[in-house]
Amino acid sequence: MSCLLIGSMAICLMPHAYAQKKKKDKQKEQEAVAVKPQIDTSKLVWPSPPDVARIRWVTALEGEPPKTEAPATGKKKKHSWMDRIAGVQDAVPKKDVRFRLVQPYGVAVDSKGRIYAADTYVGAIFVFDLKNELNQSGSQDLNPVSMIANGKDAQFKGLIGITIDDNDRLFAVDVLLRTISVFDANHKFETSFGSDVLVQPNCAAIDTENRFLYVTDAAKNNVAVFDADSYKLLRTIGGPPKKEGDDEPGTFARPTYVAVDHDGNVYVTDTLNSRIQIFDADGQFISTFGRAGDRPGFFSRPKGVAVDGDGHVWVADSAQDNVQVYDRSGQLLAFFGDHGPFPGEFILPTGLTIDKQNRVIVAEQHFPGRLQVFRYVTDAEAAAEKGKDGKSEEKPAAKPAEQAAKSPGEVQK
Repeated sequence: MSCLLIGSMAICLMPHAYAQKKKKDKQKEQEAVAVKPQIDTSKLVWPSPPDVARIRWVTALEGEPPKTEAPATGKKKKHSWMDRIAGVQDAVPKKDVRFRLVQPYGVAVDSKGRIYAADTYVGAIFVFDLKNELNQSGSQDLNPVSMIANGKDAQFKGLIGITIDDNDRLFAVDVLLRTISVFDANHKFETSFGSDVLVQPNCAAIDTENRFLYVTDAAKNNVAVFDADSYKLLRTIGGPPKKEGDDEPGTFARPTYVAVDHDGNVYVTDTLNSRIQIFDADGQFISTFGRAGDRPGFFSRPKGVAVDGDGHVWVADSAQDNVQVYDRSGQLLAFFGDHGPFPGEFILPTGLTIDKQNRVIVAEQHFPGRLQVFRYVTDAEAAAEKGKDGKSEEKPAAKPAEQAAKSPGEVQK
């Protein structure tokens, strides 16, 4: 490097070779930061061996996969000095825009196993078809991701929650329009309703047997119950407390998520009261469990709730960045996850659903957003596995969960 003294100012000239070396060093640093550690996700299970696995990590979904660009062919056209002065450049092919999750909130699954995610920021419902990820030749001519987009397929303003009935009709909750939009099995818009009833709707769940559509309303602190076919309001469940800070059963403080089990019982995430409340199909209070705390067995900011085929209640806690599994009495059975961006970790988990294939789908609102898909190993499957290897595991409880449940401040039953 050489320097020139001009007046009182020194100007240093950097040789070309040195400048190129600095450029390469910076590029290597950026590449090193971008490289993620390799994780063997096939061994990502809870609890850890030698116990029988009850939860297995399957995959993560972030949006459209990157498209393979065709290699450039031919020589680059050489421009004259007049062209360069005029700013003439070779035409640069436009790259296809990838649609990625940013703030997924509500999640649902249809009868074909397709996974739906309502993204509030993007203003669209992402549809993931895992069967179309790769065809037999390994190419991606079948797009695994499609969208129900704002301004094209629907009119969304504050898309937040979704649910799907047994006829694959989709119900989308819009918190700003205060409506529920209905789409048919082909994703065609049919109608919308609820603006005369709802104030701040959040999420929805459907009872396919009784044809009830449940919608949480965070402003009214209740759950609106609609007829799933006529869209008529039938009744409401719960309401605000009589006085601020009162947590009497049957009252809510910002209810967010709702789920329905096989018996028609309704599970509501009472977020600011740090608990889950359970009601029957007639809206009568049954029981509640959970209380505020900052470790498994307690809730900090519970959001998504779902019930598996064995009757276990799964709850996503967005403050603790984990998913906790309970029996209906409120006994902690298992928990998994911690704060982080890697498989099995979470950053602001929100939506949660469990489908008929025992897949557990969890939505995260970290930037960029993603869905993580897990596989729940049922009680029957675990019993069969136990019979093969002689293990004595009988319930979906990882050892850390058992220790947490036995520690002081055990979860309230």
